[in-house]
Amino acid sequence: MSEVARPSVFRRLFDRVFPKMPDFFAMLTDQCQHVAQTAALLVEFMETGDPSIGQQIRQDEHEADRVKVHNLHTLNEAFSTPIDREDLYRAIMDLDEIVNYCKTTVSEMEVLGLAPDKRCLEMAMHIKLGADALALGYSRLAKSPSMAASDADAARKAERRVEKNYRRALAELFVGDDYIHMFKRREIYRHLSNAADRMANCANTLHDIVVKMC
Repeated sequence: MSEVARPSVFRRLFDRVFPKMPDFFAMLTDQCQHVAQTAALLVEFMETGDPSIGQQIRQDEHEADRVKVHNLHTLNEAFSTPIDREDLYRAIMDLDEIVNYCKTTVSEMEVLGLAPDKRCLEMAMHIKLGADALALGYSRLAKSPSMAASDADAARKAERRVEKNYRRALAELFVGDDYIHMFKRREIYRHLSNAADRMANCANTLHDIVVKMC
């Protein structure tokens, strides 16, 4: 059997000075898919109110933190990146914030003794649609970045629908005199709105990346 050829001294020196670029497109795609998974669980929780699904979302948030830390460390250590570092940083952080707000939503609903309602479910469904659009868009950056612009638009459209539902929910909520319930429920609606805001930020970053690449 012949021995496997070893890289030349020059090749080994070059690789040490200029290490191979990490696959940031794959990293962002994986992170987006994790967000989409959490958003799907959020919809399921809003449909059923099942505490075990809330626990799954909390576990997802811990895994999301691990992914965020890994991606940030990889970004900090990278010699070069295929796209602007600031865009990568923004995407990593905002994707993680979507998961954070999903977790905060279910945790506070349990603490405050609130069950899911129609508006929570509607907002969660639009967050899932936006997260799915982001996952598709970021997955396209490596091979067909121009196609990702429509996915960014779809995620922004989902955010606008969340905000429309949020305003309707508030208008319905602040009727009557059960003020304690009003303020409890408003906190939950606001967390869902914040998740959608971060989703829109991710969509804007995706669009910025597309413009710079195309």
